[in-house]
Amino acid sequence: MIVHPPSPTGGRRVRVDGEILGLAHSVVDVAEFLRRAGLEIDPAEVARAPWIDWRGVGPERWGPET
Repeated sequence: MIVHPPSPTGGRRVRVDGEILGLAHSVVDVAEFLRRAGLEIDPAEVARAPWIDWRGVGPERWGPET
């Protein structure tokens, strides 16, 4: 799973195997995308999951640079 850098308007694209799952605005959104794909994960665990590639910045940033 790849979580792309924050977009200029906020949110981060989430992609798995080349397919964009949606635009996340928090780790809760990422957990929901994973749940829809069949993987249950607690939102508190999303930031520490070793198989998530956080591009640009980590899970603490969701909005554009200010």
